[in-house]
Amino acid sequence: MSEYHFEAEIVGSSEVPKDHPRYESLVTREKIIEGMHQKIVAEAGLIAHGRGEAFDYILGEETPPFALNQERLAVIMLLLAEKPIISVNGNIAVLCPRELVMLSQLLEAPLEINLFYRKREREIAIEKVLKEAGAKEVFGIDPQNQSTIAEISHQRRIVDSRGIALADCVFVPLEDGDRTLALRKSEKNVITVDLNPLSRTSLAANVSITNNIVRAIPEMLQLAQTYRKMSSKELKEERKQFNNEKLLQEALVFMSSRLKEIANDKNIFEIL
Repeated sequence: MSEYHFEAEIVGSSEVPKDHPRYESLVTREKIIEGMHQKIVAEAGLIAHGRGEAFDYILGEETPPFALNQERLAVIMLLLAEKPIISVNGNIAVLCPRELVMLSQLLEAPLEINLFYRKREREIAIEKVLKEAGAKEVFGIDPQNQSTIAEISHQRRIVDSRGIALADCVFVPLEDGDRTLALRKSEKNVITVDLNPLSRTSLAANVSITNNIVRAIPEMLQLAQTYRKMSSKELKEERKQFNNEKLLQEALVFMSSRLKEIANDKNIFEIL
């Protein structure tokens, strides 16, 4: 009898075979699950991840050209901002903490923890993850520096008086629509990452990135390394090349075209 050998990555308490066709997806799922066990991710975060993953299937689990342009516009906006801030929730803290910290440092945009399901143990757990990834300071957990956004009734109304409260540009990956709308009403520029181009978050933001966060953040990090060398005048000229509304339209056209292409592929069901 033949004996099979396979390599596997240990994520949390699970083994993920490296030859599995859904390897990357499974590793990401296990990180989210482990994050929940560590009190970093809220239970609802698992649902949010699964919803986004469904849209990523339509993208082909790759970064399309329009999404890269959305990321370019986002980086330019953050570099042009006087007081940029990066909001952090549990999902992003477990999926790409190191890249997020590096992006924060490169853009000189502090990190601020802001949660819908706000618990002290979650705030502390997320702060620990970020500091282990290299963050020197994390906003959003000191009660003495709390402020509120009047337009929001839930826990995300609580912000740091040194961070989101003063920011002119807020990067809120994996966001909910309520706070995006409230921040816009507060005359702040809002940048989001949402795989659903029709969500309230995507439609309300100044810049909407239709991509998976695990690809978007590392790609933005690379773009930031290039754009930060440009002057403000050059960045403003570069910004003129991109229009968020048109890029969102491109996202919808791309997704609908890809679904049609898949539907007409006679080989789609021949997986064995």
